Amino acid sequence: MSLSINPRANTLTVPGIRQFSNQLVNFPNAINLTIGQPDFPTPVAVKEAGIRAIEQNLTGYSHNAGLLELREAVNTFFSNKYGFSYDPQNEIVITNGASEAIDSIFRTILEEGDEVILPAPIYSGYVPVIELCGAKVVYLDTTETGFQPSAKNLERLITEKTKAILFNNPSNPTGVIIQKDTMDELVQMLKEKEVFILTDEIYSENTFSGEHHSFAAYKELQHKLFYIHGVSKSHSMTGWRVGFLMGPATIMKQVMLVHAYNSICASLPAQHAAIEALTNSKDTPSEMNVEYVKRRDYVYNRLVGMGFSVEKPNGAFYIFPSIKAFGMNSFDFATKLLQEGGVAVVPGSTFTPYGEGYIRISYAYSMEVLKEGLNRVEKFIQTIQK
Repeated sequence: MSLSINPRANTLTVPGIRQFSNQLVNFPNAINLTIGQPDFPTPVAVKEAGIRAIEQNLTGYSHNAGLLELREAVNTFFSNKYGFSYDPQNEIVITNGASEAIDSIFRTILEEGDEVILPAPIYSGYVPVIELCGAKVVYLDTTETGFQPSAKNLERLITEKTKAILFNNPSNPTGVIIQKDTMDELVQMLKEKEVFILTDEIYSENTFSGEHHSFAAYKELQHKLFYIHGVSKSHSMTGWRVGFLMGPATIMKQVMLVHAYNSICASLPAQHAAIEALTNSKDTPSEMNVEYVKRRDYVYNRLVGMGFSVEKPNGAFYIFPSIKAFGMNSFDFATKLLQEGGVAVVPGSTFTPYGEGYIRISYAYSMEVLKEGLNRVEKFIQTIQK
């Protein structure tokens, strides 16, 4: 018998975001606007908490679900800010980033042939995880509804094979936030459906005006809802790899075991740093948002001035302009922009087929970088319009 690997693993490819950021080694003078990683340093107090943990030899394993002190801090933070509560003893698990939380949920609930509905365009990292579990992705097109997931359109897609629906709010790649009335309509419909709901709200702290509304605040959904978050975006801690997963106790025991057999527990020094992030440094995101709003407004106004059609985002740190007027698909446009214009962006097709006709620009970069990048984009546009 010849050696072989899981055929599903054979279908995996380098994510579209990385396909373009990885090319930058060949274009050392290019401006990189691809990665969704805050350019702010991790707050000093948070770093010091991690350093203290290392100096005090707090470098072993924690409980599989994470430090109880951190789980309590997670509950307090979200209860105070968004009005929902989970039991730190049996409804919260600390994971290695939000990505591992998503993987643990899907490997717990999905069976061969199940379907998962994703409002699209959406972050591309969800799809391979679902397909590796033997499930099928079904897309809800939001391009005709201002990137808002329509309850009526969603209900039409739900079948006896539908196991789960995943929302990403605020959205990567569009930066759009689900409006309260839209969320109310979705909840009213979903409370009657026998489906799991995953809500990835990793960008909730990057909400620029009004209030962030969470699916987790609806009590009628809590028995079948998983809430995903972490400190990567809110506190510029992407490399610390600390995520939070909350859900109903009846299912979280099994999710915790899947997580435990995968990675045992999250890094202990990083967990101590996260406690500081959610307590004494809980206002850090709002301080960062002051700068993000300036960047968002600058990028939006520049793109509109160049003639792009674009929704003004109100969350995360992405903007998703249409390139349909330029007569190229998004991959070719992004490739040409990199090679001839010296700017790396992400083609919209990376974010499911419903992202075709758009590009994603990250403004998690300094104003200096954004100004130079958009100057180059403007010159490139002028070139291809001649």
